[in-house]
Amino acid sequence: MLRSSGRLLFTPTQHKLSTKFHRTSGGMSGRAMELSTARVCFVLFSLSAGLASGLEITSTAPTSIEKASGQSVKLDCQFTLASEDSGPLDIEWSLLSSDNQKEDKVVILYSGDRSYEDYYAAMKGRVHFNAADPKNGDASINLTGLKSSDSGTYQCKVKKAPGIRSRKMLLIVMVKPSKPRCYAEGPMQEGKDIVLRCKSNEGTNPLQYSWEKTSDSKLLPSSAVMDPVGGTINVRNASASASGTYRCSAVNRVGAEECMLYLNVTPPPNTAGIVAGAIIAVLLILLIIAFILFCCCRARHRKKYEKEICNEIREDVPPPKSRVSTARSFTVGSQRSSLGSMSPSNLHEYALKPQYDKIPSSEDFERPPSHAPLPPPTAARMAGPNLSRMGAIPVMIPAQNREGSIV
Repeated sequence: MLRSSGRLLFTPTQHKLSTKFHRTSGGMSGRAMELSTARVCFVLFSLSAGLASGLEITSTAPTSIEKASGQSVKLDCQFTLASEDSGPLDIEWSLLSSDNQKEDKVVILYSGDRSYEDYYAAMKGRVHFNAADPKNGDASINLTGLKSSDSGTYQCKVKKAPGIRSRKMLLIVMVKPSKPRCYAEGPMQEGKDIVLRCKSNEGTNPLQYSWEKTSDSKLLPSSAVMDPVGGTINVRNASASASGTYRCSAVNRVGAEECMLYLNVTPPPNTAGIVAGAIIAVLLILLIIAFILFCCCRARHRKKYEKEICNEIREDVPPPKSRVSTARSFTVGSQRSSLGSMSPSNLHEYALKPQYDKIPSSEDFERPPSHAPLPPPTAARMAGPNLSRMGAIPVMIPAQNREGSIV
């Protein structure tokens, strides 16, 4: 209800209530009707005053904000107070949980004329009130050094009894693409299919990739098929004209990065020549191995033959002349020694011994050793100890080779 030119103006709601009241009080007297009308008007005026006053949030900033990581953002929350709002002022910013079973996280708080900015450990040192004294009507906050984990729905709640108001805002922190990696797959030969790939490991979707040629005609090959989502370009049946420098760009709503790639398409190799060269190389290697084995076998046979020649004793060459006197003196001395030590106890033993007192003749030396008579086995077993007991002196007889020289 408003007052204009000395008259009371009713709002539509008040007018409906007044009309209803007049209909129900049709049978009342004039004086009583006037009193009742005055009371109703007073009540309606009081209700209108209560609705027009109180706490209100007046911010008109967008409720959805997109920012890149590392940047700063201001979350706006302006409010007005009325004289009826006489209670203490409390301002609370919270990050609402997407899961209804989890509690919301209080980010920053103002209560009792004091700010609590380090209330949320994940944003410690990165969140502040925009105004030095928020009770003057500015409950906005500033977030610095944004991270992808800061994304979410934020709620500004202002309380001053009996009024209470809130406002929600959606913050999307996007990560710009990291520097992509460019590389080629497939044989870099004419007539082959080549795939150029571009991949960025970081970046908020949607990511878009684009390829362009920066050298020569700056036109992609006519057979090239590009995938802007996967970041690939397929060059089918590549030719020499596809050679050159290519650039790939990775883009999203908050940034872009690029990489360079040089493609060199070469003619196909001579397959027949490669096969012939490989065969010749294998044959040469086999020949070298065979020659080495032949040399090793020949050297082994030669060493074996020389060793057998050195160890072979020639039996058809007579000993040197000087041995006659040596053998004769040995025989005579042995006979004398044996005769001097004879006794009846060893006569029988002496009779069984071979006669060493016979001086060998020149025919005996010229006779081949293969025809020389062998001493009996008994004499050979008894000669050593008996000769020593008889006083014989052992003499070493040197060996001979086929040429007759002493070994």
